[in-house]
Amino acid sequence: MSGSRAQRLAARRAGRRRAARRGAMVVAASVVVAAGAVAGVLSTFDDRRASDEAGPPEVSASPRLAPLPAVPSPSPSAPTIAESVSPSPSSSARRTQSPTPSRTEKQRKRTTTVAGRLYRHPDSQVLEWVRSHSGDPRHAVIASRIAEQPAAVWFADYAPQTVTARVAAVTSGGAALGRVPVVVPYAVPGRDCGGYSQGGAPDLDAYDAWIDRFAAGLGSGEVIVVLEPDSIAQSACLSAGERADRFASLARAGRVLKAANPRARVYFDAGHSGWNAPGRQAAWLRQAGAASPESSDGIFSNVSNFHTTADEIAYDRRVLDALGGPAGLGAVVDTSRNGNGAPADGEWCDPAGRGLGPTPTLSTGEPRIDAYLWVKLPGESDGCKGRPGTFTASYAYDLASS
Repeated sequence: MSGSRAQRLAARRAGRRRAARRGAMVVAASVVVAAGAVAGVLSTFDDRRASDEAGPPEVSASPRLAPLPAVPSPSPSAPTIAESVSPSPSSSARRTQSPTPSRTEKQRKRTTTVAGRLYRHPDSQVLEWVRSHSGDPRHAVIASRIAEQPAAVWFADYAPQTVTARVAAVTSGGAALGRVPVVVPYAVPGRDCGGYSQGGAPDLDAYDAWIDRFAAGLGSGEVIVVLEPDSIAQSACLSAGERADRFASLARAGRVLKAANPRARVYFDAGHSGWNAPGRQAAWLRQAGAASPESSDGIFSNVSNFHTTADEIAYDRRVLDALGGPAGLGAVVDTSRNGNGAPADGEWCDPAGRGLGPTPTLSTGEPRIDAYLWVKLPGESDGCKGRPGTFTASYAYDLASS
């Protein structure tokens, strides 16, 4: 290793140590954050009791993810959703704060199922449309089949001064109702390889500090964190050095999030069943800390995509097997638009003929599959049926009617 490279690496490590110290200060200060100070959170919703909650975040357009590789149509021999779900409860991973637990105790606590139900935030683009279009003939279908379901809240803008309060507004709203919110940090530098959803923090040191502030808003209740969609599966566009640096920041992010709230469950990007081979994806995930219980509770797949739940379950289990790590690591699947599977031609931009998948739940009945989530809000356009990230009623109606 040359002296200059060694100096650069030493400088970067020192920067990370400084960021970690800053993160500790931010987490310690988080108790004084007012949950009602909210701006710019991206799409989501809560249940019918949403009026009981405090200050909803301001809604803005959710990001448009990049085109993904074309895949063949699902195998006709694949089981249907109903056939693939067994009646037994799913196991899920959860890290505890016990200072010196035995190995048996640690394993038992990691596989404890999260209690309660998912949280539907009271502010989202679909709810705004429902409130202002009561006379629209599509209203009843969109309201009942989409707006009433819980979905994730995206934090896709790099706004470090407000992110703690905005996250706290969501997590405190869920805690007040005894529900489990789903939050999506989406600000890694170079995201989407400079494509449609380009943006994020200016560099990895800034990202590390942003994650510290994000973690400070997680509170102490149960919460699911879908950490940086596409950040691992799409990392082939990076050089080996850039990829290693990104993975180091993601591993650090997992540790910071779980240290800030030991009841948080953090899931890492596994792409989807039509993308990277399970072995390759698992190797990257391992480098990013996804096999470590200090950073991770498992993986997520199919975000903003269309592959069937059965295909994703099979793929996620293969990735988990290749990943290794504690037996308690699990997977969550985005089922928001996968009811009819992926189009045979690989079309990714608002493809016709798609439908809603299984409704969000923490009880999948599938071993190692911790949840079905709606990470992408059904009806938010990829950019073909409407402006990217905006709610398009015609698209929502088509999904809900298919």
